[in-house]
Amino acid sequence: MLALALVLVGTTALPLVGCTSTGTTGGAPTGTAAKPKVGLVQINQQAIFFNQMNEGAQKAADENGVDLTIFNANDDPAKQNEAIANFVTQGFKAIVVVAIDVEGVKPAIQEAKKAGVKIICVDAIVTDPAVDVQVGVDNGAAGADIGKFVADYMATNNITPKNIGIIGALNSFIQNQRKDSFTTTVKAAGDTISQVVDGQNKQEAAMAAAENLFTAQKDTKVFYSTGEPAMVGAVAAVRSQNKTAVAKLFGWDLTAEVIKGIDDGFVIGVVQQDPKTEGLDAIKAAKTLIDGGTVDKVISVPITIVTKDNVEPYRAIFK
Repeated sequence: MLALALVLVGTTALPLVGCTSTGTTGGAPTGTAAKPKVGLVQINQQAIFFNQMNEGAQKAADENGVDLTIFNANDDPAKQNEAIANFVTQGFKAIVVVAIDVEGVKPAIQEAKKAGVKIICVDAIVTDPAVDVQVGVDNGAAGADIGKFVADYMATNNITPKNIGIIGALNSFIQNQRKDSFTTTVKAAGDTISQVVDGQNKQEAAMAAAENLFTAQKDTKVFYSTGEPAMVGAVAAVRSQNKTAVAKLFGWDLTAEVIKGIDDGFVIGVVQQDPKTEGLDAIKAAKTLIDGGTVDKVISVPITIVTKDNVEPYRAIFK
């Protein structure tokens, strides 16, 4: 279970969510080597996606002798940068970053790199020489994949008008990548984006935005959500607006609510990542680098588009 702690750096107190595999705050027990400290700078812990990533990271830490601390930024890029600086001050050997702002995080990781810290970026692609390893899905390519899936579905089922509404998170670099590549792909197939609304990467905001989208675009039947909060919010909005018989939802990241939507026939296809593997691979890469080894510069984690035909294996994960 993740424990809550405060780490003091100078006069600044930052909340850290994490745990140590030794369960101590002092040096290593007599006769054993100190475990290298690795920090994971997370986006939030509301989304199941990030919690599964944390689970994989902790599993890899336990198996590879790493003292892992997880920091929850609560969707605040400034807090991510502060956490990176604090981890450097505290002598962490590697920092894993799930960046909110891929440009804004660069000064912090550059300073960490100068201090000799290994930098592993997960999910969001940070293009900078300071990054030792990039782990995750190619969000642009996956956005294009689900775009083709949606365009083919609309053509096969002769859905008119050929409009698509998008529930996005305009504060998320990753989700904007998913939106933009999706948009390019469906437009090339002759479809139109009727409107984009901002769910702010929060379920409640996404539900309200989706409800407003449904009201404004009464003739639109197809909707695309760019991330878990948007997808869960859209599912809730479909139910609250009694649109289960007409709306067709596509998007990213399974949850129990989304699987119920698949069962009920209005969620058609969902991009499912493997966040647990992302967490595992990131910590394993960090340990290898700390030990002086080498790893691939890019560690790719594949996606699956989940439909009613292949959802069964995921039920046990999202009970």
